[in-house]
Amino acid sequence: MKPHLERLRPSADSSWSMLNRRLDDGIPFQWHHHPELELTLTLNSRGERFIGDHIGPYDDGDLVLVGSNLPHTWCSAERIDTERPHVALVLWFRPEWVEALDATFTELAAARTMLMSARPGLKFSPHFAAQARPLIEAVFTEAPEDRLLRAIRILTLLARDTEAKPLSSTLAVPAPGQGDRARLDRVLDHIHLNYAENLPVDVLAGLAALSPSGLHRLFGRHLQTTISDYVMRLRIGEACALLSATDRPIAYIAGEVGYASLANFNRQFKALKMRTPRDYRNSFRTRR
Repeated sequence: MKPHLERLRPSADSSWSMLNRRLDDGIPFQWHHHPELELTLTLNSRGERFIGDHIGPYDDGDLVLVGSNLPHTWCSAERIDTERPHVALVLWFRPEWVEALDATFTELAAARTMLMSARPGLKFSPHFAAQARPLIEAVFTEAPEDRLLRAIRILTLLARDTEAKPLSSTLAVPAPGQGDRARLDRVLDHIHLNYAENLPVDVLAGLAALSPSGLHRLFGRHLQTTISDYVMRLRIGEACALLSATDRPIAYIAGEVGYASLANFNRQFKALKMRTPRDYRNSFRTRR
């Protein structure tokens, strides 16, 4: 389940990007990431939200800020009003755009701090999401200069949300150190391509040109997790997608994501999601 790198191009008359996405057939599972931070308001839709290692339900009015290069996707289950499409209103901000806020406008320090804290993803409270909704909807009808002012107003509003919740417990992209970043990129690419297979630590360490102990330290320093925990979360995340989107037997899904033992799969799934795979599937279906 390697996330696809999506490359976004801002319009010629704007320093940031936006998309009014309307889908009759549903929001598909498209695991991807991009350097831009992403603010997504989902309307007339409910289903599952996947951000980093977070998996949770979303409903009409869900508002989330996704950090730079954090893998994410939405997967819809149903439209609330069957006569209208699923809607995702998306605003994208490049990292350098965010950095310029702090460097240029002292008044926007709180907004910049909020954007920087979005590395694991942020879910905004229903109260602030409801306040931001008409502002976000209006963005798509305005001239470029008015859109910019509206975007800043949205960000300063959301920066006041003290109840915004982080979503992912791990970050997909290591932050500092160009050399460390290149090493980790090679290892993470291999893990995301082969997470369902056996992943010997010495092979991963070889990709990073490190000793196994050096790779463990690198993972802990930049991702705040262990290699085995990172792989486990990827496997369980893919299992959740398969449980929610397909009718495949649980034992089959366990094998698909890399578990030779169904008992071990059930144990790790429950430890991470606080419920069994069957309970997870059933709870998802009750929302359809």
